[in-house]
Amino acid sequence: MPIGTLSGLGCSKKTVLLRLDLNSPIDPTSHLILDDKRFREHLPTIRALSDAKVVIVTHQSRPGKKDFTTLESHAEKLEELLGTPVTYVDSIFGRHAKDTVRAMKPGEIVMLENVRFAAEENLTLKPDEAKKTHLVKRLSGMADFFINDAFGTAHRSQPTVVGLPLAMKSAAGLLMEKEVSTLSKVFSGAPRPVCMVLGGTKVDDSIEVAAHVLENGIADSVIVIGVVANVFYLAKGYDIGKPSTQLIEQLKYQGEIAKAKEILKKFGDRVIMPSTVAVRQNGKRAEYPVEKIPCDAPVMDMGMDALSELVATLKKSGTVVFNGPAGVFEDPDFATGTFEMLRAASRVEFSVVGGGHTAAVIEKLGIEKEFTHISTGGGACIEFLTGKKLPAVEALEESYRIFG
Repeated sequence: MPIGTLSGLGCSKKTVLLRLDLNSPIDPTSHLILDDKRFREHLPTIRALSDAKVVIVTHQSRPGKKDFTTLESHAEKLEELLGTPVTYVDSIFGRHAKDTVRAMKPGEIVMLENVRFAAEENLTLKPDEAKKTHLVKRLSGMADFFINDAFGTAHRSQPTVVGLPLAMKSAAGLLMEKEVSTLSKVFSGAPRPVCMVLGGTKVDDSIEVAAHVLENGIADSVIVIGVVANVFYLAKGYDIGKPSTQLIEQLKYQGEIAKAKEILKKFGDRVIMPSTVAVRQNGKRAEYPVEKIPCDAPVMDMGMDALSELVATLKKSGTVVFNGPAGVFEDPDFATGTFEMLRAASRVEFSVVGGGHTAAVIEKLGIEKEFTHISTGGGACIEFLTGKKLPAVEALEESYRIFG
């Protein structure tokens, strides 16, 4: 189904609720924002609304976390990046917030308080239930339109994500539109062959993606790296040593081993695992074939022979979707697999990265401009790649059906 777009909304001189995802790493002592990447990604949408009254609804962290804080520094950071005043209001929908919004002139920007300070925003609700919350009723009464640009929270079924689109005419922001259209291309129209590289520690998500893309012919091959590879090694009957096996047990991934066995049974020829690994032994990097991993050494990276083989596979690909590192990249001795795989992925015709740690590594390497697309939402991107409809996108589709 179609969704509303910024160009079709007609926001000039109107009051717009703009949902952003400015959730960022914060210094716990100074409360300074340590990484402004998410801010920068939203700038095109904000600038496209330059003649509207823009009321920003966003969040930082969640209750109980150390970085759950007010948005005063977020307003300051956004003002610095935009070069335009951004007024911070320490209220979400109280009298102070309503009076400030009512007094706004076209071209002005207001940032409301951390929306997760409202208890209702932390609930997972169906869209019809979310529409009935006090939060949605009060916020929707303050503006003419709603624009969702928060792809990072698109997989959450929370009031501002799924309730506001049902309460008022809505559209996707430029970032949301770009994320959905680019990730959709992975499913149809991506240059062949398509290779998925799945790594990191979120094995359950990666296995869902692997099963979906292999069963539906979306990917020609899946390369598993990092802890994901360790689970597949166990599924294939390899002994990966006590430390790595214990880590998988601690992460409670026994069920994932069974699922990996099923994937190997059906698509074994299309699942590629590193043939050699690097372990920490006597405080140094040592490399072994998968069949000979020492029982007392933790697997920290892929081996150099495996790296050469996998880079060759990437070079032959038309599309690479990369999610998750190949090992403990924070340690220089074990960063080679992650760094070189990413460099190889950046050189293909169509390259997509699933956000999170992988995006941070790419920025560190200074190769972000070489990728076709780096997603701003790790969880949302993974859920999209499993073939599930994102709640935020469904809500925008429903809004288009109701309001046109």
